[in-house]
Amino acid sequence: MIYLDHAATTPLDGGALEAMRPYLTTVYGNASSQHSYGRAAANAVISARDKIAGIMGVSSDNLYFTSGGTEAGNTALKGVCAATRGKGRHIVLSAIEHPALLSSARDMCAYGYELTLVNPSENGEVSAEDVARAIRPDTVFVGVMSANNETGILQPVKDIYAVCRERGVFFYCDCVQTAGVLPFADFPADGIGFSAHKFYGPKGFGGLYVGGNHVFKRLLSGGEQERGLRGGTTFVAGAVGCAYALEKAYANADVNNAKVCALRDGFVNRVLKEIDGTHLNGGSYGRLPSNANISFDGCDGEQILFALDLRGIAVSTGSACSSGAVTPSHVLTAMGLDEKRVKGAVRFTFGKYNTEEEADITVNALKEVVRKIRGL
Repeated sequence: MIYLDHAATTPLDGGALEAMRPYLTTVYGNASSQHSYGRAAANAVISARDKIAGIMGVSSDNLYFTSGGTEAGNTALKGVCAATRGKGRHIVLSAIEHPALLSSARDMCAYGYELTLVNPSENGEVSAEDVARAIRPDTVFVGVMSANNETGILQPVKDIYAVCRERGVFFYCDCVQTAGVLPFADFPADGIGFSAHKFYGPKGFGGLYVGGNHVFKRLLSGGEQERGLRGGTTFVAGAVGCAYALEKAYANADVNNAKVCALRDGFVNRVLKEIDGTHLNGGSYGRLPSNANISFDGCDGEQILFALDLRGIAVSTGSACSSGAVTPSHVLTAMGLDEKRVKGAVRFTFGKYNTEEEADITVNALKEVVRKIRGL
C-alpha cells in the first residue's frame, strides 16, 4: 500500500504509541481524581501541556486541550462571539477555510450574525488588503488558516494579524496543516488551533491557544476540566502522545521537510512533463513541502482516486472531513478555476515514510489510469 494522503491524517509514530501505552493500561486514573492514580494522570497532563506550550512559545495557562482542530475552531469562533455579544455581529473568514470553521460561522448566522467571505487570488493566497476591506466596525472575529488543506498554499498570516490588531479584532489561525512542519511563530494570532494526528500523533486530540487579553465562552459544559472552559474527562494518553509527536516533529523538521519536498517536487515534475493536460493548482511557491494538488484534463478526480485505490495507492480529492460531499471543491472554486479543472483535481500529500520508489510507482500508475479514463 502506498499512502499519499498525509494532509488527511498521518500514521501514529511508534514512539508516541509507546509514550501513550502506560496511560492506556497501568496509569489509567482520571486526571480529575484526587487519589494517587488521578494525581499520576494529572501530572502527565501538566507535563504535556507545558511541553506543547513551550514548543508553541505561549503560556500553558492559555492552552486548552480539545478533541482536535474542528473543536478548536468551533470553540474559538462561537466562544468569541458569545463573549463579545452586544459588541458586534460580523464575522470575516477566507473563502478557503476548512469546512469546520465555515460551518461554525454559518451556524452563527442563524443567531443574527453576518458572514463575509474573502476570496483568494488564482494562486490560492488571501491578501491582507482584501481582509482589511472586509472588516467592519462591528466585526468581532476574523479567521484565515496558516496553509490550505487542499492546495497547501501558505497564507500571509503575519500581515493579516497586523491588520486585525490595528482594528482591534480577534484573529484566529487554523494551524492544523502547519503544526509540526513550520514554526508556530510564523503564524501569529490571537487564537490558534491544531490537531495531533496531522503530525504523527493520536487521532481525537488537539489544542486551542487563546491569547491572554481575550476571552471566550465555553461550548462544553459539565465538569471543571481545562480551567472550567472545556468539560469532559481529559484524554491523558492523547495529551502525552501529542506532546511526544510534536516535539519529535520539530526536532526532525528540517530533515523531514527536505526529504518530503524533494519527493513532492520530483513527483510533480514527472506528472506535468509525462502526462499531457495536467495543471498544478495554486502558486508554485509558498506551499507546504508535502502538498501537490493537480488537475487532469478529461478526467474526474473521483475516478482517478478509486482507480489508484484499486492499485493500492491512497490519494484524495480534497478535505477528508467533507469527503462525503458531492459538490466541487469550494477551495478551487473560490480560486476562480473552471468547473472541469475543479472536478479533475486530485490531492497528493507526502509524508516522512514515503520513498522515491513509491513516487515513481504512483506516476506510472497515473499514466495508465489517466489514459484509460480519457479513453472512455
